[in-house]
Amino acid sequence: MVGLNADAVRGPLRRAIATAQNGLEVIRLGGLETEVDPSPFRVMDREPMYRLRRYFPDDVPADSPPVVLIPPMMVSADVYDVTTDQGAAGILHGMGLDPWVVDFGSPDTEEGGWGRTLADHVVAISEVVDKVHEHTGRDVHLGGYSQGGMFCYQAAAYRGGRNLASLITFGAPVDTLAGLPLGIPAGVATRGAEFLADHVFTRLAVSGWMARTGFQLLDPAKTVRSRVDFLRQLHDREALLPREPQRRFLAMDGWVAWSGPAVAELLKQFVVHNRMMTGGFVIKDRLLTLAELTVPVLAFVGEVDDIGQPLAVRGIQRAAPRAQVFETTLRAGHFGLVVGSTAAAQTWPTTGNWIRWREDLGPKPEAVRVMEREDHGDSDSGVSITNRLIHTAASIAEVGVGVGRGLASAATGAVRGTREISSEAVRTLPRLARLGQMQPHSRVSLGRLIAEQGRKSPNGECFLFDDRVHTYDAVNVRIDNVVRGLISVGVRPASRIGVLMETRPSALAAMAALSRIGAVPVLLQPGSDLTAALRTVDVDTVIADPENAAAAVPVAPNVLVLGGGETRRLDIPSGYEVVDLEAIDPDAVRLPQWYEPDPGRARELAMILFTTTDRGLEPRYITNHRWALSAFGTATTAALGPGDTVYCLAPLHHSAGILVTIGGALAGGSRIALSRGLEPERFSEEVYRYGVTVVSYTWTMMRQILDDGRFPVDSGHPVRLFIGSGMPVGLWRRTLARFSPARVLEFYASTENDVILANVAGSKIGSKGRPLPGSARVALAAYDPITGRLEEDDDGFVRQCRDDEIGLLLGRPSGDGEATSHVMRGVFEPTDAWIPTENLFRRDSDGDYWLVDRKDTVVRSACGPVYTQPIVDAVGDLDQVDSAVVYGVRVTSDRPRSVRVEASATEVAVCAISLQPEAVITARALTDALGVLLPAERPAIVHVVPEIPVGRAYRPTATALKKVGIPTPSARSWFYDSASNSYRRLTKAVVAERFVGREAAAEKSS
Repeated sequence: MVGLNADAVRGPLRRAIATAQNGLEVIRLGGLETEVDPSPFRVMDREPMYRLRRYFPDDVPADSPPVVLIPPMMVSADVYDVTTDQGAAGILHGMGLDPWVVDFGSPDTEEGGWGRTLADHVVAISEVVDKVHEHTGRDVHLGGYSQGGMFCYQAAAYRGGRNLASLITFGAPVDTLAGLPLGIPAGVATRGAEFLADHVFTRLAVSGWMARTGFQLLDPAKTVRSRVDFLRQLHDREALLPREPQRRFLAMDGWVAWSGPAVAELLKQFVVHNRMMTGGFVIKDRLLTLAELTVPVLAFVGEVDDIGQPLAVRGIQRAAPRAQVFETTLRAGHFGLVVGSTAAAQTWPTTGNWIRWREDLGPKPEAVRVMEREDHGDSDSGVSITNRLIHTAASIAEVGVGVGRGLASAATGAVRGTREISSEAVRTLPRLARLGQMQPHSRVSLGRLIAEQGRKSPNGECFLFDDRVHTYDAVNVRIDNVVRGLISVGVRPASRIGVLMETRPSALAAMAALSRIGAVPVLLQPGSDLTAALRTVDVDTVIADPENAAAAVPVAPNVLVLGGGETRRLDIPSGYEVVDLEAIDPDAVRLPQWYEPDPGRARELAMILFTTTDRGLEPRYITNHRWALSAFGTATTAALGPGDTVYCLAPLHHSAGILVTIGGALAGGSRIALSRGLEPERFSEEVYRYGVTVVSYTWTMMRQILDDGRFPVDSGHPVRLFIGSGMPVGLWRRTLARFSPARVLEFYASTENDVILANVAGSKIGSKGRPLPGSARVALAAYDPITGRLEEDDDGFVRQCRDDEIGLLLGRPSGDGEATSHVMRGVFEPTDAWIPTENLFRRDSDGDYWLVDRKDTVVRSACGPVYTQPIVDAVGDLDQVDSAVVYGVRVTSDRPRSVRVEASATEVAVCAISLQPEAVITARALTDALGVLLPAERPAIVHVVPEIPVGRAYRPTATALKKVGIPTPSARSWFYDSASNSYRRLTKAVVAERFVGREAAAEKSS
């Protein structure tokens, strides 16, 4: 019989007993007793939102720099003091610093905690900085982990960097969509986050155990591995004790609840809309951007961090281009950046040395380097394949899991493109369907669309103005109050009411209020011929803002004043009276029985605009169907969504303002940013502060921005698209170069009918594109601009133009609205119906349309028609040219027959150009540029002028130049010499030989 070895029995027995004892202690107490005390601290300030801890308050080194550390919402403030020897507080104090920690507590134990918002946390941090600065007399180094780091960025922007020495963040994502956990596609993440924000966290908070479980599920391999390790070593107390505080913190004690409103706001602003990157995030109704930060930043990046992924963290370099941004990379996961041996050995010593360097108390840490901008693909996360394989392989080797996650990641990449396409279809198809289902009796209007958006998202951001946010709820209340005021002074449905206002919230409220009543706003252009405009459309009542009231009272019997803010002054000429709508108490107005909100139907008149032609102001009648077509068509073509902020530079009285910008933004659910006017410095500031993604324009509006040069030349700006009409080709190219990678979406919208063209691809600069889905069918009718007649075929029908043949653009009436222009019937076939526009186009072989002129601005020369737009496009391609216009000058016909071109001419084509500063242009350059045109299509004279006048919509105008007649001969004027096929200097002799009656021509033109 083999004897038993006593040691062989005692060893396993002791191990089993130790395992049982330690296990019982874990079951009873939640963990092993470590007899490790936390670092000493004193609560220096106590507020409902937070308690402000100061560590080692009785042992603060003299003149020590203060550092304030911010925890995430879901993690306990003890994350910075898990153990004294390995925690942030102890290590930083040992380096001669003064550590402070903000303790937000847990919402489930704090009074009013469940109602906390994200803004409450940011404002609280700003208050803490003020208090620490006041207490210590020094600027504060502000640091934060994960979401706490996001709070640091936001608080720094909120206070404009005041009293901050530096920002230090640990795994804090900025570009949240650049590196999502588990490789989730951005489209999936934004839709999921939006659903949670709108429908879940508005009703539900996140408890501590839910937060703990959620984070553990983000890295299940590591969670399982750590638990297996703990169980395998449960018998060895001495081996477990050093890591027991960290284990207990991550497994049990370190998690606190999230308040639902704070989570919803976080998801909405910084995941769905990614406004840490684009700018325009809102804190207590203030619009903020990281682009204005100048505080030095140190960002810690975890090489294998799947929560704060490297690309997301490094987004700060693009989001804050004015700040010095540094980084330190560690081979650590998300928690390993601040808790554990890596943090103790690298994170906190580097943090301390960074602060000492910034305070001139020591050298720059070796681990700190300047963060470089790097390009990345849509599927990148910033975690390198090598690091991920090493990290994952270790987990697989120890536990044997993780394969499924790798397969899921591969599958995710494979279907990413399909999901993104599906996302775009989900957003686009309902808009197209709504247009397709619209009938003449369908109820649709400006006021109704604002009300619909308000019902969907009452707290959603409708528009931004003067750095303030106006929600849909507040906007609809304002509109309803204006409605009551208007009804009290006699405004009824179908009344035509003039609106003479600058671009401001009150102007939008006035238009929407008239729409809500069913009245028709007549949009008047400030500074125009008001008497003629009001007489043309029979208007006797005008709503004006305080700035334009004085201009309205002499021409309108009834003037209503609206808007102006708290500091408004009504400077009304003596002898006139106005009605101040702001003085009417809306609660005292009893609504009549006939009032029905938003009664407008598709076939009914929505508004009246004016366009300026050579004949003066001409009214354009816009139906609700036409307005909705522009609104939903723009939203579809520009892919506008809730994440967009549309900057309305175009005036509201212009079709690009009220139809394209305002309509498109409302239809897309986007924010509208209203500006007080085109001013380069304001533009540069507001684009970043508002997070503008789409900029509207008219004609040469962008020239003033580009010429000023204040806008930073980098790819970190938030603008992705410019939308508008009339941008010259040269300015188009300059805009693309300056605002790369943004695109230009050029529209043509006929005010006579439902014709809308859009250059969606943007590859053909200068083209108006193709008809929008849902807009009117178009055709080009052969047209003789000299006689002003359509050309007919042998059967008497109008001949349709071939490719690249110039013709008159016609639009097919849709039948969904009342015809507001002359309808032509029997045009191409019996009983067909078409509405003519005023514009001449050509269609290329790809089906894209190119504007060549208006009917009334074609130059009627001896050799036939000379079209102005191709000339403007040709000279606009010259880098030296700033702006250009083409016009006709009348000349007499009593010339020798030896002068072939001008002998029988009634007009000669003159091209006036203005040059870029310091630019010089030569006859050779003009000859080369205009060589793309046939000789008969070229201008007879080209001359340089100091400046080309523009109208209020920034459209170049030749009226003043045309009055001068033939340009004065000079070294900067040239004529086209057909004999040499080139441009030569214009001299007095040439004028006397080829052009006659300069003074008489001037008198005739005037």
